[in-house]
Amino acid sequence: MANGDSGAVPLPTPGPSVGAEIPRNGEDAPPGGFVQLLTPEGERVDSVTTADGTTYTVDFTDDEYRALYRDLVTVRRLDAEATALQRQGELGIWASLLGQEAAQVGSGRALRPQDMAFPTYREHGVLYTRGIDPIMPFGLFRGVDQGGWDPNEFKFNTYTIVIGAQTLHATGYAMGITMDGKTGNADGEAVIAYFGDGATSQGDVNEAFVWSGVFHAPIVFFCQNNQYAISEPLERQTRIPLYRRALGYGFPGVRIDGNDVLATFAVTRAALDQARNGQGPTLIEAYTYRMGAHTSSDDPTRYRIASEVESWKAKDPIARVKAFLTKQKIGDDDFFGDVDEAATKLALDLRERVLAMPDPQPVTLFDNVYPHGSPEVDAQKAEFVRYHASFEGSAH
Repeated sequence: MANGDSGAVPLPTPGPSVGAEIPRNGEDAPPGGFVQLLTPEGERVDSVTTADGTTYTVDFTDDEYRALYRDLVTVRRLDAEATALQRQGELGIWASLLGQEAAQVGSGRALRPQDMAFPTYREHGVLYTRGIDPIMPFGLFRGVDQGGWDPNEFKFNTYTIVIGAQTLHATGYAMGITMDGKTGNADGEAVIAYFGDGATSQGDVNEAFVWSGVFHAPIVFFCQNNQYAISEPLERQTRIPLYRRALGYGFPGVRIDGNDVLATFAVTRAALDQARNGQGPTLIEAYTYRMGAHTSSDDPTRYRIASEVESWKAKDPIARVKAFLTKQKIGDDDFFGDVDEAATKLALDLRERVLAMPDPQPVTLFDNVYPHGSPEVDAQKAEFVRYHASFEGSAH
């Protein structure tokens, strides 16, 4: 299941249609419904068929179900440790994924090894599924480096802070692999671009939609609709469901229960496979909720009420998988305890490694601007050194 060939079983479909409606509309679904394969109570839904004839399901082994649960618990525990580190002054800022674990783990595990991902600054769960050392983003948020992983090695681009800019980067990359002849078959490459609901109001995102639609780029746009663009609720961003915006750009859109790791995997895997086979883009709207603050500098109590947060707690992505495993007798107390213990051990190890990070000297900020140096940067560096030297021996 982990980036392999087993797992999702999208049934054969005709060519992708546009703006497919979703018949399922459970008690926890928004108006118009969404694809859901695991309810908040942990009940399994065999399959869901959208109005365009696409049927989504998964066929996991018991070990694969357990592995998904382990992923979810681990990324949440690492995220909690990061939040604690920021509150203790060890990180400059942190963007928590709390509540969005299923959207990230499900989509991350749906990627095949050759696929390329373009994240925002919150995709710690996707990063984890790509096999990247989870300490890597901590250097960025601690101010030690700019993110230490190799995008080419892990097929996972560096974090993008500018809202929506990564969708254009992803679109250009997707157009490029088409030009290189790396699509059009089951072994081809595909691209996924992550962004939030607020980013859909950015010009960059809409331009990416235009170019991808016109050039039939092999890309999946994965929108984590966590209900708030920092402090603005969804209704201040759009008058229609976000997935239906795909209609205007000429490619299909589908909404999933973003707190359901199974539905996320199934729909993302199917969309990526369609893209790699030459069927063009798809917009996935993962309907989820940001349980914490937008970043550690945000106070969500100023713009949302406690009862809303409590209602979403009942839809917790980890609790439903645990309930499913328990009902199916796939996981027991010993298993759940082992997962918790391993996640805690990894988090504590991560904490020690973060605290051991060396603090770079301020002058090193000039060292990696250009690969072969620059007279202008050299002059700026020299002035910076002189300026700091002027304070030596000063009482101030």
